[in-house]
Order: sequence, then C-alpha cells, then structure tokens
Amino acid sequence: MPVSTYYSSPSSDFLLAHGDCFRLLQEFDFKFDMIFADPPYFLSNGGISLQSGKVVCVDKGAWDKGRSTDELMAYNHEWLRLCRDKLKDNGTIWVSGTYHNIFSVANCLTELGYKILNVITWQKTNPPCNISCRFFTFSTEFIIWARKLPKVPHKFNYRLMKQLNDDKQMTDVWRLPAIGRWEKSQGKHPTQKPLSVLTRIILASTDPGDWILDPFSGSGTTGIAANLCGRRFAGIEQEEDFCRMSKARREEIEDSARRADLIGHISDLRQVHIGDIQAREETAPYGRLPFVACC
Repeated sequence: MPVSTYYSSPSSDFLLAHGDCFRLLQEFDFKFDMIFADPPYFLSNGGISLQSGKVVCVDKGAWDKGRSTDELMAYNHEWLRLCRDKLKDNGTIWVSGTYHNIFSVANCLTELGYKILNVITWQKTNPPCNISCRFFTFSTEFIIWARKLPKVPHKFNYRLMKQLNDDKQMTDVWRLPAIGRWEKSQGKHPTQKPLSVLTRIILASTDPGDWILDPFSGSGTTGIAANLCGRRFAGIEQEEDFCRMSKARREEIEDSARRADLIGHISDLRQVHIGDIQAREETAPYGRLPFVACC
C-alpha cells in the first residue's frame, strides 16, 4: 500500500512523507533505482565547533544523541536491511558519513549482501577551522557506493563522469565545496549536504526519469538535486520543520530564474546538456508512484 504524502510537487517528481523511516519503509511496495542516505552520526554530546567565526555547540537534536557501539551497529543494520528491499535488482545505494559511523555502515553493507563498489573521499575545498589545534583539521567525508546484488550489473555513466573530469577517468577523490550560503535560502539544516555532491552522485549512477529514495531526507537536498538532473524523488523525514523546509525549497525551483541560478552554481550541471535531460525525462514512463496524495 503506498504511503500518504506530506507534500507532492505539481509534476509529482518530488514526493515527501513525514514520519519514521523504519516504519514507513515497510508500508509501501515500490522499487527504486538509487538510494542516497545521510544517516545520523550520533555526535550530539555537547561538543563545540567553529561556524562563521563563532564557537557553537554541535548538538543537532534528539535524533543525533549518542549511542553505544552495539546500538549504532543495530541501527545501521536495520535501516540498510529495509532499504535493500526497496532497491531494484540493479539498484545502488550511496551512504555518507565520517569515521564516527562509516565503518559500521561498511560492515553492515557486507553482512547484508551488498557489494561495495567504491568509497568516495569528499575533500572539502572550504573546511571549518580546527579550533583545538591538537590534531589535523578535518576536511573530508566518506561516501560508500554499493550495489544491491554482487552479480547483477549496476548503472554507471562512465563516459559522462570522464567528460566532467576534462576527459580523464574520474577518481574516488572528489574536491568539492561544503554547503554554500546560496543553498540556504529557505533556512538552515545542521547536516545539509551540498547540491554539488548530490548532483554528481545522481548523474553518475542514474538515468533521466529514474526514481531516487532518501530515507533521511532532511532539508530535501537529494530531491532538489534529483529534479535539477531530471530524476524523480521520494523522501522520508521525521522532523516536520525539515519537511516544511524541503517543501519550500522544492516550490522555490518552480521559478525558472531560481532554478537557473542554482544550476549556475553547480559545475557538473553547467557542463551537462540540460535540454537533453529534460527531453528524455518527459518521455520516461512514471509507472506506479511510491506515495499517494494525502486525503
């Protein structure tokens, strides 16, 4: 039975459900071409960081409160198990993280039968300062790319990635900026990922018209990137404030000038022939929708 939506875009290419992904993932029967997930790192334990020249607390909310190692493993194992069931046989999943959770994710992926394809190192061109001066400055995050089944071929747009990299093979180290002010027009999410990272992931591993799922949707960056690339999106988010932010961000790109402005900030999209993407999207069949409109 499809899940009721919190929000659906006019063209039904951006669907958002409000609730706990552990429950909602079990309530609909739909297979996705790709999943992107930025799960909680469970780091909100009173630490501090530097933002815009000011020392701030890193506590993000109750959803990010610390857990034991065993609890973290159980948490990652369960959501990855549920997600695997929602992937097409040739589908892939991307999971972002830092050293705090990425090794747990890798172990769970292997245990569940996924095949790890790459571990991308995202090197931030503008990392935050190290205010303690007692260790090297953190400037990277990791993104694991894995496919559902070891022996079923996955999608990889190799030629496009090579084209975007000056006609050289793209490596597993990506030098891309962290979140910019131009991406925060509808408010700030504490762990918001940049559109430049998500668009590259989507362009690399999906085709126009494909369906993408984000079980920890946050401010909707995956969905915005998906729509800018001519793909379709379904997200699940448990915090209503972030659902409202996602809705506002999607409504914002109904304005063609704002949409063009966002594309202008994203290097990979500037190089892609957007007209061709949109033309192929219009001919791709929708099929059954993963969510239905609320009554």
